[in-house]
Amino acid sequence: MRSTRVRPYAITRGRTRPRHLLLVETLVSVPNYDPQASAQLMPEAQALYERARQRTSVAELSAALDIPLGVIRVLLSDLASQDMVYIHPTGHEYQYDLQLLERILDGLKGV
Repeated sequence: MRSTRVRPYAITRGRTRPRHLLLVETLVSVPNYDPQASAQLMPEAQALYERARQRTSVAELSAALDIPLGVIRVLLSDLASQDMVYIHPTGHEYQYDLQLLERILDGLKGV
């Protein structure tokens, strides 16, 4: 990791918005670990890549590495664009069947 004197915007090269939707609960993982590719990453991106070898959430990565959430999102988005990290779909990406939800609610009310 770099010194704490390096400002977050320097790590992201001034970017503040990720290219992918990354909520705090979004899970990420490394589908095919490549140690040579890892060695060529910036220290922060390398730490993310190594930690994401096991499926983990964006919030957990931020807390574990003590890197601001916005920086984590931008770096993860960069890794995902290079197919180095897989972003697992979240509940926001699914369409809910309203009739099914109403039937479940009616069933719960009947209990």
